[in-house]
Amino acid sequence: MKRRSIAVIGAGAAGLCAARHILSRPDTFDPPVVYEMTGHLGGTWFYVDRATRGDNPVHSSMYRDLRTNLPKEIMMFPDFPFDEQLPSFLHHSSIQQYLEKYSETFDISRHIKFNTMVEKVKPVTMETETGGAVTWEVISCGTCGDQKTQTFDSVFVCNGHYSDPHLPHIPGIENFKGKVLHSHSYRCPEPFANKSVVILGAKASGVDISIELAQVNAQVILSHNNPSVSLPPHLGIRQACSVVKVLEDGSLQFQDGSVTRADVLLFCTGYNFNFPFLSSSVLGLDVQEHFITPLYKHILPPGFPSIFFIGICKIICPFVHFDCQVKFSLAVLDGSLKLPSQSEMEMDIEREVQRKQNMGVQVKHLLNLDKDQWNYYIDLASMGQFTAPQPVLESLYEEVRKQRQKEPQKYRQINYRLIDATQWKRLEGSP
Repeated sequence: MKRRSIAVIGAGAAGLCAARHILSRPDTFDPPVVYEMTGHLGGTWFYVDRATRGDNPVHSSMYRDLRTNLPKEIMMFPDFPFDEQLPSFLHHSSIQQYLEKYSETFDISRHIKFNTMVEKVKPVTMETETGGAVTWEVISCGTCGDQKTQTFDSVFVCNGHYSDPHLPHIPGIENFKGKVLHSHSYRCPEPFANKSVVILGAKASGVDISIELAQVNAQVILSHNNPSVSLPPHLGIRQACSVVKVLEDGSLQFQDGSVTRADVLLFCTGYNFNFPFLSSSVLGLDVQEHFITPLYKHILPPGFPSIFFIGICKIICPFVHFDCQVKFSLAVLDGSLKLPSQSEMEMDIEREVQRKQNMGVQVKHLLNLDKDQWNYYIDLASMGQFTAPQPVLESLYEEVRKQRQKEPQKYRQINYRLIDATQWKRLEGSP
């Protein structure tokens, strides 16, 4: 059988994972061509100390003191453990070093085209003896403006979704007299010392940044529509319902009618999906701010089952997630996994969306997996005939969730160790 050629877009964790598994199958796949628009690998894990360079936006949303909110024991790729000497909760620089080591171990870097922007990816139908077959034309551009077109049998889209800030509209925002920014542009707390800051959104970044700011004596109000978040009481962080508008005098009005003034309005409101190189209408995709459909198993468009979107789901163990999705996708490509018909895949997608909506899940949260991720991995593994993640990962994930809710400032001081496929232990010396 002719070896299949694959383009990988992005050299962050998902793209490196795709390249690693493609390279492990030299009899089936050509070495991949990995397109990376920056001069380095790592994607969002590559820290840059400012959000712009000249007129060019920076891809990474990493802030200076960020540490992972998942322990390394459930962060790692299954076939590539972290150094055991490291603590469980890592500074972002350790993740970047891990990805560089991963690339070096599996000899990935020489297949990466750095400083190369993918401008267009389009399907091309070629007539064959057995009927039409889709190949993919990838048009890219290097730093010198030199455009190049290559054709591939398959494309892995691994460009991430933490670089295009989502800024929900707030009526009257033009009246705000202070500074408005998104967490994408946040790097460190010192510039906010002794200022009044309203943070919109109480997911991971909202909570972490509010704690950082409170520690430099910023007066922080955490505005959100979730149940009250557990926060260290001594920091004096106030919680409030959603900001609904900015009044003419520049003050902020909350949903309950209360009003406050602030020096800074900081959006921790997530990111938009952005695939500027794809014509979503050609692929039959509806790409919204927080949701993409139809994608079978959150990975492939039923009408084009040789382009794979890796890592669009949220609230997941990311590296484990990428690993399962890549293995599933390669099983589709090598023919060991026979997909249902296009109409059957479309019906499966509709059923899953309907199931979640019947449970009250809003469209913007349909890609949040959280507790559902484990059955999802089992499903992918069963179909793709590979080993599912060990049950110990789910058990530890739930333990960390409890600790995070209980002690949002201190849970990262705990260290864990995996014992076997079902058991973990909390190491001595952990608080």
